Amino acid sequence: MNTPDFSPSAEQNKHPILEKLRQLLPAQGAALEIASGTGQHAAWFASHLPGWRWQPTDAQPGSLPSIRAHVAQAGLGNVLEPSLLDVCADVWLPACPSATGAPHFDLIFCANMLHISPKETGPALMRGSARHLAPGGLLVTYGPYFEHDVPTAASNLAFDESLRQRNPAWGVRQREDLERAAQTFGLQLAERHTMPANNLLLVWRRAFTRSSP
Repeated sequence: MNTPDFSPSAEQNKHPILEKLRQLLPAQGAALEIASGTGQHAAWFASHLPGWRWQPTDAQPGSLPSIRAHVAQAGLGNVLEPSLLDVCADVWLPACPSATGAPHFDLIFCANMLHISPKETGPALMRGSARHLAPGGLLVTYGPYFEHDVPTAASNLAFDESLRQRNPAWGVRQREDLERAAQTFGLQLAERHTMPANNLLLVWRRAFTRSSP
């Protein structure tokens, strides 16, 4: 078995995120995780939400062995084989028989991706989520955000500067910009939760009637 990668931040935030997911989710469902990274979240959430079928994905092929290793170590049977997924691609996952020709999920989960990827990934995440969420399904995003009329923590300002020095396309995103993109594709911001280390957990709900993103 391969030795899985380890993220200290994923280890720290998996506990408070799980607490919120337990409050938000029913006992059973199907989840798609975007940018699974090391696979720590996939293994942790799937092990504590046994009624949920979890589909991990990542844009980097090198992440898939670590995801598999974390899942194997946990001995999980409710996690599917990890797949490559680029949120900016027109097609996220292979088509399956459905009204739209796309797999449907009750939950799409994405943590700590938007600030370490180009700005266009925000609207792309909303477009793809609108396509792949079941009616009434939830998109849950986690990470740092800037907000109008909300004082910005000094640590988030410093983090944003460090990100832009590493890559000019990166940076902490403005929540309101993401909210406008979401509305374009029929997703509404339903809940906003403050989390440790100046992060936010945002809950976006897909309308029960499908729009045409």
